[in-house]
Amino acid sequence: MSHPIIDQTFENQDFSNQKLPSREYDNCIFINCNFSKTDMSVVTFLECRFDTCNFNTVMMKETSFQEVAFEACKMLGLDFSKCNDFLFEVKFDHCNLDYVSFYGFSMKNTMFNDCSLKEADFTDTNLTGSILSNCNLSGAIFERTIAEKADFRTAKNFTIDPEINKLKKARFSASGLIGLLTKYDLDIG
Repeated sequence: MSHPIIDQTFENQDFSNQKLPSREYDNCIFINCNFSKTDMSVVTFLECRFDTCNFNTVMMKETSFQEVAFEACKMLGLDFSKCNDFLFEVKFDHCNLDYVSFYGFSMKNTMFNDCSLKEADFTDTNLTGSILSNCNLSGAIFERTIAEKADFRTAKNFTIDPEINKLKKARFSASGLIGLLTKYDLDIG
């Protein structure tokens, strides 16, 4: 692995259609950068922040995100299940995460704040202790998901079947209970 890049700010950079070199970015800030169709496989991001970046069709095979914050980023259709799970820790604030896949991945204690997660795939995902604050989960897939102690109190438009997902101690608002009862086709009003 080549030398790490430490404490550097990248602003208005276009990394699209490139292969990022396999290296470590430590405590870096990326502002308004375009990673569209970028191959960032086998790259490590440690304590980095991405602000208003575009991640359209990014390849992330064995990409490592350790203590990484994404703010106001467009991340449509990303496949996080291919990332390196060693010390994986991210948080998302005001991000568009529609159509992303977390299939079979551990997202324990992850903060999702004011995010769009339409049709996101949480199949076999471990969301234990995660917070989905003010998130739109319309069409999101929850199958064999471990969401114990997860907080869905302000999440909206979700459908979660308690019979095929682990929800022990998960938190829901009274208005969100309808998302747990959808399969029964009840008229609640």
